[in-house]
Amino acid sequence: MQKADIGLIGLAVMGQNLVLNMERNGYTVAVYNRTTSVTDEFIGAHPAKKLVATRTQEEFVASLARPRKVLIMVKAGKAVDAVIDSLLPLLEPGDLIMDGGNSFFEDTERRSVALGAAGFRFMGVGVSGGEEGALWGPSIMPGGSQEGWALVGDLLRAISAKAPEDGKPCVAYIGPRSAGHYVKMVHNGIEYGDMQLIAEAYDILHRALGLEAAELAAIFDEWNQGELDSYLIGITAQIFRKVDELTGRPLVDLVLDAAGQKGTGKWTSQDSFNVGAPVPTINSAVVERIISSMKAERVAAAEVLPGPGTSYSGDRQALIDAVRQALYASKISAYAQGMAMLRAASDANDYGLNLGEVAAIWRGGCIIRARFLNRITEAFNRNPALANLLLDEQFGTAVRERLPAWRHVVQTAIGLGIPVPAFSGSLAYYDSYRSARLPANLIQAQRDLFGAHTYERVDMEGVFHSDWG
Repeated sequence: MQKADIGLIGLAVMGQNLVLNMERNGYTVAVYNRTTSVTDEFIGAHPAKKLVATRTQEEFVASLARPRKVLIMVKAGKAVDAVIDSLLPLLEPGDLIMDGGNSFFEDTERRSVALGAAGFRFMGVGVSGGEEGALWGPSIMPGGSQEGWALVGDLLRAISAKAPEDGKPCVAYIGPRSAGHYVKMVHNGIEYGDMQLIAEAYDILHRALGLEAAELAAIFDEWNQGELDSYLIGITAQIFRKVDELTGRPLVDLVLDAAGQKGTGKWTSQDSFNVGAPVPTINSAVVERIISSMKAERVAAAEVLPGPGTSYSGDRQALIDAVRQALYASKISAYAQGMAMLRAASDANDYGLNLGEVAAIWRGGCIIRARFLNRITEAFNRNPALANLLLDEQFGTAVRERLPAWRHVVQTAIGLGIPVPAFSGSLAYYDSYRSARLPANLIQAQRDLFGAHTYERVDMEGVFHSDWG
């Protein structure tokens, strides 16, 4: 019996679609799911596919060609450890285990070290693109064993998305140990920021100008033809066009304003403090999702907490254009934050990240795919040591040209009482980064007065402590 090229454990929708993707690209895939009926239903739905159904882990491992290659697609956390622990007695040193879920990078780090010491090859593989991407081509961020990458590089290139500009596979070896899952985590953090910025743009246009879904759909369609061309802008226009079959109203107006989250954005915020990389746009996006979940409290607060009127009396079209410019400038700031965080983490964790290559593999398949990413790759190709995207001449010029509109939008929203934490946080990041002097001198003086934490001076070398009384 011919052995399978690769095996996949975990036949939820993402796992099933990855199996179909691999099979479509010429690979024989063995599948295993803890619930046997799921395996039977999946195989029964695809009788002509080159799939090997297995009903025990022993049968699963025995069906794989050596060195065995196993992709785990189960819920992040304890379930991944449980699957690995049950597999290890059945595998041999040199076999490859890949975790394709949204695992926390510290878990991947731990698994990578432990499995490497035991002679196994292990990879943490970030996969972005949702169910559709898994089936037709995701952006893939593999990190860990370089020997493992050599075993599956051709397969991952085959199943990945292809960049629309040049047809290159949206996958590359990211770096050692937990590098792949770290980059996927920050990708998701940027995704949080991007989505919050778009939501704030919608909120301004809807509340300040009274624009309804059909008008918003036309605006976002137009924006998607220019510099904001991206998957998220495209689906936003699509959402605004959807009419609810039951009521005849725009469906978006009937969706409860309480956003969920699965943790990757929160992890990005948390680790940004560990590596010393400020990401205020991502932080604000996480905070706003939390506040959105406080629906009952917000409804009660709206009855007692006053605010200004939200009607805008200025030039409507001018504000629409300003919001577009502010959204693009804020997007540049958000990506500058994310890429700077990746650089800081690469230095701290010895990942050796190629930031231009990271941006290049995000051009297709993933949720944040956008025309804009080509410019990021070009910026890092021009200067691989670029400390911050805002320092790149092209991005710096793009932001400077949009500063008046950016400030106008933030000021207008604040004046109307429309919350824009991501817009304002993105602008504050820019203003802080460009400030040769910040008020931290006062903070240091305060710290020295109440805690004798000492301070440095601008006019002489050394560390000082003063009696401030």
